[in-house]
Amino acid sequence: MKLFLLLGVINGFLAVALGAFGAHGLEGKVSEKGLGQWEKAVNYQMFHTMALFITALLLGKGASGMFTGAGWLFFAGILLFSGSLYVYAVSGVKTLAMITPFGGVAFLIGWVLLGIGATKVL
Repeated sequence: MKLFLLLGVINGFLAVALGAFGAHGLEGKVSEKGLGQWEKAVNYQMFHTMALFITALLLGKGASGMFTGAGWLFFAGILLFSGSLYVYAVSGVKTLAMITPFGGVAFLIGWVLLGIGATKVL
């Protein structure tokens, strides 16, 4: 429970910091497409930061296997999805964008596990 709360806090901080950096530090340095990718990365990171908090809170209710799996998948999704978009936005290296869907799949499976776990304990 504490681990996913800590991961949520760290990712929330990073999402805000990276969002501000994108809005103020990247303007005029990357293309409009790059800024859009950066913004998408920040949004997905923050959405799934909230999922990490929900997962941590639900871990106290039971179904720990489902929630633990969901938490790790949300974290992996942030790294793969948002991380690859951040790097792609500033580098333009298209092969990095091929990593992004793996993060999306991690998010999807994480939501399924969270849903299954929630139906067992709530």
